[in-house]
Amino acid sequence: MTGLCLTQFKRQIVTPALSMIGLGGQAAVNLLTGTALVESGLAYIQQVTDGGPGPALGLWQMEPFTHDDIWATFLSDSSLHSLTRAVLSARANWPPGAGQVTGNAFYACIMARLKYYRAPDPLPAANDAPGQAHMWKRIYNTSLGAGDVDPAHVALFRQAIGA
Repeated sequence: MTGLCLTQFKRQIVTPALSMIGLGGQAAVNLLTGTALVESGLAYIQQVTDGGPGPALGLWQMEPFTHDDIWATFLSDSSLHSLTRAVLSARANWPPGAGQVTGNAFYACIMARLKYYRAPDPLPAANDAPGQAHMWKRIYNTSLGAGDVDPAHVALFRQAIGA
């Protein structure tokens, strides 16, 4: 059970956010929908840990360091001027910085997509739930993350594909 209707989330948040920056398509939409589903269950806007709140924020559970790194080492590249402008148009004036990913779902989705975009790996096929789960673990959750490519996580990517 999720906090949001998965079909509405996919169609009204993920699809338009990725289209706005020109990095959409069904494979990307399914990957980003699945990522939000495995990261937060579409229910949490701050990481929940046994020791209290964690650093990860928003439905995609992006850590402030990752958010800031995307701006400092990628979006600051002058050759990406049109992409940077598009991302800026999705960002609000408040709250500052990474705080945006907690309440601005369009912006959070865009930043999560950029995390994947920076990796050299091609996106898995739109209907490849195991491939998407593997990409999520390798690129987004990383070897340091608690997630795993197991039947439960693959099932969540299948759910995202079917929404």
